[in-house]
Amino acid sequence: MLATTAPRTPSFRLVKDGTPLVPSSYTRSGTVGGMPYQGAADVARMYRAFADGATIVLQSLHRSWAPLASFCRSLELELSHPAQANAYLTPAGATALAPHHDTHDVFVLQVHGRKHWRVSEPVVDAPLPRHRSQREQAGAQPVLFETELTPGQCLYLPRGFVHAATTQEGMSLHITIGIDAVTLHDVLAAVLDRAAEERAFREALPLGFARDDGAKALAEAVAEAVAEASRWLASLDTSPVAAGVRRRFWSQRPPLLEGQLQQLERLDRLDDHSVVVRRTGSICEFDDSDPSRLRLLLGDRELVLPRAVEPAVRRLTEGSPMAVSALADLLDGPSRLVLVRRLVLEGVVEVRA
Repeated sequence: MLATTAPRTPSFRLVKDGTPLVPSSYTRSGTVGGMPYQGAADVARMYRAFADGATIVLQSLHRSWAPLASFCRSLELELSHPAQANAYLTPAGATALAPHHDTHDVFVLQVHGRKHWRVSEPVVDAPLPRHRSQREQAGAQPVLFETELTPGQCLYLPRGFVHAATTQEGMSLHITIGIDAVTLHDVLAAVLDRAAEERAFREALPLGFARDDGAKALAEAVAEAVAEASRWLASLDTSPVAAGVRRRFWSQRPPLLEGQLQQLERLDRLDDHSVVVRRTGSICEFDDSDPSRLRLLLGDRELVLPRAVEPAVRRLTEGSPMAVSALADLLDGPSRLVLVRRLVLEGVVEVRA
């Protein structure tokens, strides 16, 4: 990947002894089709920096490498929290990042070589993205334990726990799977967003509220706003909030379309004998908010179909391979072929070769 795919920043970076290297020291610029580009890996300079003790970090590999894309998607489907993947290639006797905490949960998967880890107490319990790690604070935290990971081992780091890793003998490669927790703070933010529809919460603060002589009026306005919010929250229907949090998660999962060109080629030969199966990792969630239409959440878009095809869609997305003719009790011949073609086009199901 490093030597043959010409990655560009910010999909990779180099760090040494806890400090990021300046990208211009290991990247180059050029042109493609007469259009300029910057930030492409200068492989020779990158490898020299590695030999000099720099760690190579490949970022967001779940977006560019199919095995990790599939693995992260399987975690997302199981956990209902977003997952991401980075890789860290560290030379012998080197430290990549200084002691720090992450604001997402981390699974460290040791792939090659050995790496020594030191885990310390959190500075902030269950931090949010706003609770950024401070090097001096993190480095001063009491150490909880130290361990050395070997290939095939996994270390789980809940968000907030301070950690640092070093190699000793030989290079080390590990992958971090980050789990970006959807929190109750996110739920409260969604509730607050709904408050914008209430006339009472769109009132302006008193004129001159920021002046010294406006302090009393401001305090009274704040107290009244909090009291009004308490009354509003007591009567709030939370079902739409929960539905919105669920929809937001499913609407941010892009489709995994490896092999889709071959699928499109097979559509011309699709018939009742064709065997189809739900694509691994595909998103197809049923939104029952509209009784008149079937609404499917497909990750980055919504598909609207006639409500009458719902039983057929549910059967097709159960996960078991089946011939198109298996829908004969639900749809006539032309209708089931049209439905299957549409779901193949959308990346929900695929035709077996």
